Parts: sequence; C-alpha cells; structure tokens
Amino acid sequence: MLISTSTVLAMRCPECGKLEFHKLSLFSFSGQRVLEITCTCGAPLLLARKKKNSYWLQLPCVICETNHQRQISGARMWSQELINLYCQETGIELGHIGPEDIVKEVAQSYDYDLKTLVEQFEGEDYFINTDVMYQAIHHVHEMAETNALYCQCGNDSVEVDIFPDRLELHCNECDSVNIIYAETEEDLKVIEQVECIELTRHGFEFLDSFSNSITKQKGKKTRPKHNKR
Repeated sequence: MLISTSTVLAMRCPECGKLEFHKLSLFSFSGQRVLEITCTCGAPLLLARKKKNSYWLQLPCVICETNHQRQISGARMWSQELINLYCQETGIELGHIGPEDIVKEVAQSYDYDLKTLVEQFEGEDYFINTDVMYQAIHHVHEMAETNALYCQCGNDSVEVDIFPDRLELHCNECDSVNIIYAETEEDLKVIEQVECIELTRHGFEFLDSFSNSITKQKGKKTRPKHNKR
C-alpha cells in the first residue's frame, strides 16, 4: 500500500486574483506550529496548523473579505482524495486540495465560479450589465495571471474594486487609479482589445468605449451617474 506524503493546493489569490498551485508536504509541518502559504504577490493564501491528528486551515476569502476556518483529518488530508474549500457564506469554491492532476483539472471550472460570484454579488441585478461585467473581470484576471497588469512604480499586485458599472484598479504603493467601465457591449469590445494595462505612477486614467483608449483624466468622469451603489 502506497502512503502519500504530499498533496497540492489550488487557490485564487484574494488580492491579485491569480490562480496559484502550491505543493503541501507532510514533512512541512515537522517542527512548525503554523505553515503559511503565500501568493507570489505576497498575500496570504492559507494558514495551516496541525493539532494531534487533524489539520486546521484558515482561508482568506475573496468573496466576503474574512477568514474561514476548516478542520480536516490527517487521514483525509493525505488520502489523495479531492477536498473542496468553500466560502461559508455563499458556498462558492475558493480552492481545492488533492492530487495534482485532479486539482488542475477541477481548477479549470474557476471561470464558472467567477460567473456565479458576479451573479450573486448583492443580487443578479446589482450590475448594469452582468454579462459584460463577468467578461470584463475574466479578462482582467487573465491579464493578472500573465503578469500583464502592473503599475509603473514597479508594483505588480494591483487591487481591483468592483462597482455596478465599472472596475477600479488601484495601486496601493503610489495610489494610482485606472477605471474600466463595463456597462455596454462597446465597452467590452474596447476591454478585449487591451492585452496589457500599465497604471501610471500617481496617475488617474480610464478605459471605456467613449475614449477607445487608456487616456489620462484629471477631471470628473463624463459617464452618466447611476443610482446603484
């Protein structure tokens, strides 16, 4: 009988949105009280602590912006069984633990969960255009995963805030902001033409179908205001 001493964690970073894969080893817990797994951007993905015959996991949640606790028995942790990690508030998958080939196959369904997240974000009618917003978020996540989303100041961990009509990209190092409108099919066409977004150091820019390019903007936006918040 083969006893496995390693498994793989797949988690989407709550800060930069990248999908990360990390190998966990039984021996990683030797002599350590807490095992911390971090994203390449530096954000925490998982805190794990072994207590007797169980493992206690702490998961930062990208959805409800809190930490979830999960207890997994040692036998199950190393059984090569697929373990799904969920947001306790919404039931949406946050990640997986298990054999590498199975975890990578299951992780391909993250796009579906992303769409589910968009549709459940304060109700399906929260967004001006749910389908456009989903496609916009998906495209921005793809850029983040290929290192095509960064700031001129050197920071490649750009935060994304979601609003009913737009995404706001923010660099917490130099406070630069890039607003991406996602209300119409025309907005989406412009977004999908962009292969890379570089935030201007200390700058304020926007991307939408009105400008058809990323343009520096010092004044107020010209888009009509909506009552949704």
